Amino acid sequence: MRAILADLSTQRYLLTRAAQHVPGGLGKSAGWGPGGLLRLVEDHPAPRLPDAPGWVRLRPELSGICGSDVGVAHAKSSFVLSAFFTAQRQIPGHEIVAVVEEVGPGATRSLREGDRVAVNPTFSCAQRGFDPPCRSCADGYPGVCERFDEPGVSGCAAPSLGFDATVGGGWGELVVAHESQLHPVGALPSRRAVLAEPASIALHAALRWQRSGDRVVVIGPGTIGLLVTAALRMLHPDLDIVMLSNSDLGSAKALDVGASRIVPSGPQAVEAIAASDGGRVLRPRLTRVPLLQRGVDAVFDCVATADTLQLGLHLLRPNGAFVLVGGAGNHTIDWALVWARRITVSGTYNFGTEPALGGRETMAQVVDWLGDPRYRVDGIVTHTFDLEDWTTAMTTASRGPAAGCVKATLRPNPQLPLVEG
Repeated sequence: MRAILADLSTQRYLLTRAAQHVPGGLGKSAGWGPGGLLRLVEDHPAPRLPDAPGWVRLRPELSGICGSDVGVAHAKSSFVLSAFFTAQRQIPGHEIVAVVEEVGPGATRSLREGDRVAVNPTFSCAQRGFDPPCRSCADGYPGVCERFDEPGVSGCAAPSLGFDATVGGGWGELVVAHESQLHPVGALPSRRAVLAEPASIALHAALRWQRSGDRVVVIGPGTIGLLVTAALRMLHPDLDIVMLSNSDLGSAKALDVGASRIVPSGPQAVEAIAASDGGRVLRPRLTRVPLLQRGVDAVFDCVATADTLQLGLHLLRPNGAFVLVGGAGNHTIDWALVWARRITVSGTYNFGTEPALGGRETMAQVVDWLGDPRYRVDGIVTHTFDLEDWTTAMTTASRGPAAGCVKATLRPNPQLPLVEG
């Protein structure tokens, strides 16, 4: 089958990282240039159904290019997380709307060939065939399963689809998944349905805040930041949602999905929110970012650089909530405000069953929302490319707002018609 293959051998990974800084070289496109981590292959073996009941072969209709995929291509993945992502050969793509190609033996759900489904890409104990499950899965948190590195019956030596070529990925013509990972989407438009996975991550992040106030800040109008904003608006119709954005495109999209207002990001955000909402601005010695004395109730950092992490802490009121949604890595941060203001810092990753939703699975809720016109996420998918145009897709996704791009998608099976809204 045709697929984009990622070779994450240590040598190729380090060469790709180094090549981005060679004068006159490939620069940021090194990951998909000659000798890079990614390449298009025409004859990759199709993934086989695992020898266990309930498995399904799928043909992706549309697959998103996630920020984590771009991170892999730029050789920026966390070395710490490589303990879980152990497969060296990957077919990327974990944001998938697909058509059922084949239902394997032992399936108990009424899935049929030709059904359209959104895919929860996470392989937890249930899909790997482990019984009893690990503590995280038993407690209802399969998104942080403690056996992500153990394939079990799934064959997947990674947390999810898109990170082990054994089970395929959304950037290939075929993938396999367990029936428990599939959510029928009926006639949902393709460009909405493909958002089910990142929208589930965003809803899970929004639910990490147990509302205790009326004013929040979302940092970063990328795909996840926009979807966090849309989720907060669905959950709290009266909430004042301030988006920090320095991009005209991102600012416009943020207002479209439900942001109340836009404030420029950076140290000036403290001054701007104080001017509009009241509150004293305090200026610590030898620091670049001032403090907002009457700060906001929660900050959702969907960027997670050293600058945005520091800014988020400086915007929060005492007893506020700081939700880390972006993929934070190795940063130097002054965490003094966490204890001085009793700030609660929460990491969020993947999704699962949600106590705040009465135990309902995140993606089930999101699929319902995707069928609701009040969930204003049209326009987040800005670009769609056929598989042979994958290098243009990667360049576009990497440039982001500079290319007018929020979410780029790949179409691995152009014979499958997209459902238009």
